[in-house]
Amino acid sequence: MKIAICGKGGAGKSTISALISRGLRDAGFRVLLMDADESNFGLHRLLGVEQPVNLMESMGGKPELKKKMNQAFRENQPVQYLSQALTTSDIPEECFAESDGVKLVSMGKIHDFGEGCACPIGVLSRNFLNNLVLSDDEVVVIDTEAGVEHFGRGLDTNCDLIIGVVDPTFESFKLAGKMLEMSDKAFKKIYFIQNKVSDKVREAFSAALPSDKIAGEIPQDEDLFLNSLNGTKMSSAPPQVKDICAFIKEHWVKPAPKSAVSPLKF
Repeated sequence: MKIAICGKGGAGKSTISALISRGLRDAGFRVLLMDADESNFGLHRLLGVEQPVNLMESMGGKPELKKKMNQAFRENQPVQYLSQALTTSDIPEECFAESDGVKLVSMGKIHDFGEGCACPIGVLSRNFLNNLVLSDDEVVVIDTEAGVEHFGRGLDTNCDLIIGVVDPTFESFKLAGKMLEMSDKAFKKIYFIQNKVSDKVREAFSAALPSDKIAGEIPQDEDLFLNSLNGTKMSSAPPQVKDICAFIKEHWVKPAPKSAVSPLKF
């Protein structure tokens, strides 16, 4: 199962991604948490681990990846992670960080001024996810970049389920409508998690989101807020996480086996 977690910046994607990963682990799955957000440097802290070497760095960095992709086109040869079927055991050990049974892997980060756009990281993320073969007890939870650019890049094409994280802001409600529209065009199931919910805003959520598209809610939680503020490991999870994970299991439709690995895409 491959689950994309998306939403606007600040909605709580990373926190929800970490919570769902731990919840699915508790439900008996082997969980890989995939950090596909090139500008977020805090996900590993919520798990209480050091940032692992990212896949982009393990391939020599962005310039080297571009060189390999250009050479692959000229010579009609595959590029590691981009054109070959792989399993989680094929990922270099240095690219993993593990916390309480949840494995974290990062695609790449923007580190320096003027280093160029994030497109190569997007190419790596999409093709890696497309070519990753999972067993029935494995789940990949993808913490995507903020906004809807990942829809445009086609990352969500390779996902079995999309979870939109919505916080109580006008921008988040509007973006939820756009995500619903784009997921329908991609023929992908999307459900929403209402985040940072209090009695004062519950009515606004009900007015903004279709009731049949709600996977659950996470209440406003001071401990989670402080974890995000201070970059510290989450010590507990709201009880609603268990219900959300049960919802995900119930609404996931197992995909048909792939007949062949898709070619390198840009």
